[in-house]
Amino acid sequence: MRINWKKTFIITLDFVIGIYLVLAFTAFNKPDETAKVCTEVSINIADEATNGFINTKEIKNRLKANRLYPLEKPMRYVDARKIEETLKRSPFVKTAECFKTVDGHVNISVTQRMPTIRIKAWNGDDYYIDDKNCIMPNSHYTSDMIIATGMISRWFATQYISWLGKALMNDDLWRNQIEQINVLPDQGIELIPRVGDHIIYIGQLPETKNKNEREKSITNFINKKLERLENFYKYGLSQAGWNKYSYINLEFDNQIICKKRTLDR
Repeated sequence: MRINWKKTFIITLDFVIGIYLVLAFTAFNKPDETAKVCTEVSINIADEATNGFINTKEIKNRLKANRLYPLEKPMRYVDARKIEETLKRSPFVKTAECFKTVDGHVNISVTQRMPTIRIKAWNGDDYYIDDKNCIMPNSHYTSDMIIATGMISRWFATQYISWLGKALMNDDLWRNQIEQINVLPDQGIELIPRVGDHIIYIGQLPETKNKNEREKSITNFINKKLERLENFYKYGLSQAGWNKYSYINLEFDNQIICKKRTLDR
């Protein structure tokens, strides 16, 4: 059987030309990805209404200051990783994610660090402690957050007061009732309530060198104190009156010592 090489060559050539024309047509009609610009920037800040440390305007300003704000920039020059790294350097940002879409949109998602207590120490220090027991700088942020005052070093704030603050904030009753923690020179703890003109003394927090045991011991300590205080509120102050006592001492487990208010004459 003889092969018609001429016919075979023509068929092969027609096939190659056909493929070439299809590819050329596709490439001609495909938009130039490198010519696309960013037409929209979406910034989502988790818990913006409740935390309020950062907002969309501050995110924009930070990116603009670093020449990274992507709007109207060619998409090929939008560096998502650099945007994330820049936002993570903010002391108020916990996580930052950035991704681009094929239609020219840039999406930025940010989560904020969660403050649990504000520290206003005797030496002028004014800062926040977050849910990871780390220090956050002071800002314009305002909230009904518990404030800790008095003889508080940064070490004592992150190792002890932070756990006390969490124990109070995790309970609906005490989160709304306790507005201030005061640390005395001997590290005794006073609690200042919103309702009732009195001071609550709970003694010194239990000390432990083991960080893993510290949270448990402080949480158990404060929960026992507050359980006794709640019962005293229900069965004592509700009968005697919220302003009868000026000082309520819960230091000892088997008794509650109260100091009556001195009436002005």
